[in-house]
Amino acid sequence: MKIIGLTGGIGSGKSTVLSIFKDLGVATYIADNEAKKLMNSDEKLKNQIAKLFGEKAYVEGELNRTYIASLVFSNKEKLNALNALVHPKVHEDFQQFINKTNVDFIIYEAAILFESSSDKLCDYTITVLASFKNKTERIMKRDGISEAQILERMKHQSTDAFKIKKSNFVIRNNKLEDTKCQVLTIFELLSKLKK
Repeated sequence: MKIIGLTGGIGSGKSTVLSIFKDLGVATYIADNEAKKLMNSDEKLKNQIAKLFGEKAYVEGELNRTYIASLVFSNKEKLNALNALVHPKVHEDFQQFINKTNVDFIIYEAAILFESSSDKLCDYTITVLASFKNKTERIMKRDGISEAQILERMKHQSTDAFKIKKSNFVIRNNKLEDTKCQVLTIFELLSKLKK
């Protein structure tokens, strides 16, 4: 079984690429979604987060995401401390997912694949890129935020150049038909590599 890491900056269209792979019958694991679930369900993790961020971290047993985001987006130390708690749990959960899944390869999608060292779990890595115009339009439509807020979020992410340097494959996701062709090419290459 091969594990393929998939990453990209905010608004690059990772979800679009992931859904094309899914349509090809590839198993997928979305690390950010699983992390959110674990932060709401794993009692030990919940206690650690509450200890780190105080009683406002949870409201009626649910993670207070707005409050946590307001603390970690402006404080790298707090973000690193949160990641140090969450990432080992996600890696543990992913291992269980692998053990239950009998397929040729799995896509492990994570916004901070390289920054969290999750690329070490992967046999190959893919970075999804998009033009600045496409990224901002997608984010404004999806999140209903201003360009200034988008730029603020982008400031906290690794550059595309950093991701490209660490990747085996790059997908330029600007036109859907082109993106589908690129995914299919990579899928066929990976299918040959697994033998």
